Amino acid sequence: MTGRQVAIVEDNAIIALDIGKRLEKLGHSVAGVAATAADALRIVEETEPDLVLMDIRLKGEEDGIAAAEAIRSRFNTPIIFITAHSDQSVVERAQGTNPSGYLVKPIRMEDFTTAIGDIFARKE
Repeated sequence: MTGRQVAIVEDNAIIALDIGKRLEKLGHSVAGVAATAADALRIVEETEPDLVLMDIRLKGEEDGIAAAEAIRSRFNTPIIFITAHSDQSVVERAQGTNPSGYLVKPIRMEDFTTAIGDIFARKE
C-alpha cells in the first residue's frame, strides 16, 4: 500500500501528535495539523489530503461538524470523525455530513488501523 496524506484536525496537541505517530507507523504522512475549523479548511485547500481525521470539538466558533460540512461542500475528501462525546444530538448532526467513519477516544490502535485501512481500500 502506498502511503497517503492525512490531515489531522484536533485541538489537543498531545492527541494530534499521537495520531500523527500512528499514521506514520502505518506508512502514511501528515498533510497538516489544525486546531480550528478555519485552519482545517486552509490545510485541506493547500494540501488536498487523501483523508481528514476530524475531532468534533475544536477551538474557535465553529466545531468539527461545521468544518466537515464546509470540506464536503468544496472537496471530495473522506472524513473520519474522532470524538469522546457520544451525545445523540451531536452524533445525529455529525451523520448529516456523511462521514466515512467514527473513532471514539481513547482510540484503540486496532480500531484506528481498521478505519484508515477501510477508507484507503475503497479509494483503490
